[in-house]
Amino acid sequence: MPSEAQIAGGHKANLNNPNTSHEAKEHSKQVLENEFNGGDVPKAGDDHDKNPNNVAGGLKATLKNPNVSGEAKESAKSRLDNM
Repeated sequence: MPSEAQIAGGHKANLNNPNTSHEAKEHSKQVLENEFNGGDVPKAGDDHDKNPNNVAGGLKATLKNPNVSGEAKESAKSRLDNM
């Protein structure tokens, strides 16, 4: 079942989609205003629900990726060292 953040995100995406009708955009706008405080909802992902092994794997991949900046690699190494 999708979370509130995912539902609100879908309505936000609809507002920016040039292929949706004006009526659909109006509906999404009303839903966001009436049910989601204008779209102000917590993010879908929380760190406490993440698998630590997957997080460590992603950080290790960041360290080996040649397309990642030095700053991002330093941040990933620091986070990995703190796990």
